[in-house]
Order: sequence, then structure tokens, then C-alpha cells
Amino acid sequence: MRDVLNAISKWYEAGETFGLATVVNTFRSAPRPPGAAMAVSADGEVVGSVSGGCVEGAVYDLARSVIESGEAVVQRYGVSDDDAFAVGLTCGGILDILVEPVDASTFPEFAEVARAIKRGSAVAVASVTAGPGAIGARRVVWPDRASGSLAPGRSYADRLDAAADDDVRGMLAQGLTGQRHYGPKGERRLDELAVFVHSFAPPPRLLVFGAIDFAAAVARVGKFLGYHVTVCDARPVFATTKRFPEADEVVVKWPHRFLADVQVDERTVICVLTHDPKFDVPLLELALRTPAGYIGAMGSRRTHEDRLDRLREAGLTEEELARLRSPIGLDLGARTPEETAVSIAAELIQLRWGGSGRPLATTEGRIHREPAGG
Repeated sequence: MRDVLNAISKWYEAGETFGLATVVNTFRSAPRPPGAAMAVSADGEVVGSVSGGCVEGAVYDLARSVIESGEAVVQRYGVSDDDAFAVGLTCGGILDILVEPVDASTFPEFAEVARAIKRGSAVAVASVTAGPGAIGARRVVWPDRASGSLAPGRSYADRLDAAADDDVRGMLAQGLTGQRHYGPKGERRLDELAVFVHSFAPPPRLLVFGAIDFAAAVARVGKFLGYHVTVCDARPVFATTKRFPEADEVVVKWPHRFLADVQVDERTVICVLTHDPKFDVPLLELALRTPAGYIGAMGSRRTHEDRLDRLREAGLTEEELARLRSPIGLDLGARTPEETAVSIAAELIQLRWGGSGRPLATTEGRIHREPAGG
């Protein structure tokens, strides 16, 4: 919804009803992930995309119908080869798309959700997509409160909402978007009821240590991938906003002291590009004991072995050292700062989705995978 937020916020503020289509589930090589959104105004204006052009025409017609009927629906595209060809979904994938009417009466929390997304605050929207009850029934969940219900008017609504709130907050903490299943009364051991959870968490952090030319390239590609980018170096002559215009912040501080004051979670990426023992050893000693999802360090293999010896002397265990990705990046033969940044970005993408790192032409099976560990 971030991609269409500005447009649909204007429609909402103008009191219009619009159709919002959201990918809620995918199978095989679907072109867009869950959460991809497309919106259609009452006047027929379109923003966003749910399939990169494959099924937009069919979704457009359905959205117009939903605006008229006021009833949310879930439609599957690509169930069979004939159906896929008919709507243009020739990639062989399958999409489940929730199409719902949105205005002040159907989604009273929308304005507050939009404000939270724009300012980077955590919020999640949970919607019923299958099972007993009303398709499109919605509950908005913040870290400290919730609004709406997945079973409005039902005697078991409190139980279902309470069970979902726990799961949704867990997903929100990790920035996860996807489906959860329950019994009609919130039983986690059953799966009659499908709920799509769309998490809008603050962007993950990319911490780049070492204000060198390689860091500038990493900052650029990190921003492109959607990270909140921080560049940190103890040398003020190098750590300047002029040298790192793409970074969200540039910090002049000893790296390990800065890291000690930063909140690090499982989505945080730490790139150590200093390759100077006085900077990177105390920094990595701290970093490898955080829950950061990726910790990489630049340097030759000889530098890496020397670094490992120094970290062992500092008391790190072999299990902690095994978390260090060094030399940093995938083996692409990179030489320039920009090429090195691409190799680091490739490793981040591989870590997120569990890819092999091999050319797709040499692999078999599904192209798009579930998140690694998901």
C-alpha cells in the first residue's frame, strides 16, 4: 500500500469510495509478492500494480464492481492454464487478491494508518480472506492497541481478536507480511479462517561503518533496497553528508561506541568496511553479540584470518564467529566500489529469500522462494 498511499489518501480525504486490491497469497512464480497493491478510484483512475501488468485489466473491472456493490471479495487468478492465459498471467503463477471498497464508513482507521505509515511508525492491518464470517473484516493493530474486529457482531469476536493480536504483533516486530490461520473462534490448532496480515514496520536499518568510497556505493544500493542507511566513522573529515548524500544519517563517532547506543534487531544489517583493527575488532566484538540478521566485514582472506585471531583473543566463541560474513558479499568477481556494493546487495537478497546464488538458467524448480527460515 505504500506505493499507492499518496493517491488513495487524497481520495479518502475527499470522501470518495475507491477499490483497493491487495495480493494476499501467491503460489509458484507469481510476479508480485503479498502486500502488492492497486487502487481504482470512483472515476476510474488507477494507481499501483498487483502483477506487473498480467491481470490488472481483470482486477480493474472487479474493483469497479466492488465499489458499486460495497462487498469485499477474494479472487484467484491463474487457477488453470486457460484462466491464466485469459487474463494474461502467463508466468505460471497463482495470485489470490483481496479487493475491497474503502471509504470513511468501511475503514474508519484508514487516515490514522496512513499517518503511521508516512511517519514510519509500526502498524499492521489484518483482514479476513477466507472462512466463516465476512470477507474483508478488518482489525488494525498497533504495538500497544488495536481497533476493529475480525468477527464483528459475533459472540467469539474477543477470543479471535485476542489470538490474532498476539500473532500480528509478533509479525509486526519482524516486519513480516503474510497469512495466518485460525479456527472460527480463534483456535490456533485449526485453519478454517484465513487472515492476511499486512505489516507496515519502519524500514530495516543498514549500518555502514567506514567512510570510504566503497561505503558511498553501499549506501546508495542500500537506500535503493529500502533500508534506513547510517554511515558512521570516527574521522570527521571523511564522515560528511556531502560525501554520503544518499545516507539517511552520517555519524561522527567511534564505531563500537555508536553501535552500543543503537537498537539492533533481526532485520538490521551491519557492514564493516573499515578493515583497520583498531576500528573493526572492537566493533565486531560487539556486533557479533547482537541479534543483527547480517554482519559482514570487508578485507582480504589474510585480513579475515588475522581478524578472527584477534576476535578469539577478545573472547568470542566459534559459534559467534560463524555469524561473520567475511570477505563480505557474493563471489561476483567485483572490483569497483559499485560492483562490490552489488555483490553485498546480492548476498542480502540471498539471505532474505534463500536463493542459491547460481545463475537461474542452471537451476530447476520455482524461481521465487519463501523467505529463508519463513
